[in-house]
Amino acid sequence: MNLPAPAVHRLPSLFLSHGSPMLAIEDSPTGRFLDQLGGLLPRPRAILVASAHFVHARPTLTATPAPKTIHDFGGFPAPLYRIQYPTAGAPTLAHDIAARLNAAGFEAHEDDHHGLDHGVWVPLRRMYPASDIPVVALSVNPSQSAEWHYRLGRALAPLRDEGVLMVGSGGFSHNLRALDWQHARANTYPWVTAFTDPLRAALLEGDAAAALDWISLPHAAQNHPTTEHLYPLYVALGAGGEGAKGRLLHRDVEMGGLALDAFAFDTA
Repeated sequence: MNLPAPAVHRLPSLFLSHGSPMLAIEDSPTGRFLDQLGGLLPRPRAILVASAHFVHARPTLTATPAPKTIHDFGGFPAPLYRIQYPTAGAPTLAHDIAARLNAAGFEAHEDDHHGLDHGVWVPLRRMYPASDIPVVALSVNPSQSAEWHYRLGRALAPLRDEGVLMVGSGGFSHNLRALDWQHARANTYPWVTAFTDPLRAALLEGDAAAALDWISLPHAAQNHPTTEHLYPLYVALGAGGEGAKGRLLHRDVEMGGLALDAFAFDTA
């Protein structure tokens, strides 16, 4: 589709913790935060989301004109599976992004069949319920490193001056086996605080080196036994530009161990 002219104002890059798929329909502090967030930002001409639930060996971009809503989860209430997020895709933008990534040394791929997983549509449905902004999803690769994803974001930072909202959608901590599923407001586990406090501090101070060395933080593997929910954070950090500092937009913990921090990254 033909996209409108780029926005005048530079957009920040965002990291959003999308939590459980129930975020789409439940009233919660994080849901209410997302309900307001879209209206606080300059309106983007398009949105690029690096999602924890879109995994490929090489950077892959959705390039279908009308991406389907993917319900990539099981065991949740029926109303969740009836939700649709009928936004348009942006194949031309996906092609442009792939070219930028290839120029930066990545072997990017365009997928003209893949839809939007819940890491994309759950937060966007609350931010932009009208589903009237074109969306492209970007894959992550858990077999790569935080630094690799940071470089991926750095290659895409100029898009923020062209009206594209860059979003990393994952989780600030994500150990589903350890959660207290029966008590949403359970006390935060000490091992979550021990990990998230220094990582948050590094992001707010603009200390990219310390943030990238996440594996050295206390209880790192306990907070992220797999890395797919952490790596979108580094795409967003890289997209913030050289020397970017984080701004804490939201902070909450559900079920004792699901940290739901959200950040904006920019150099100003």
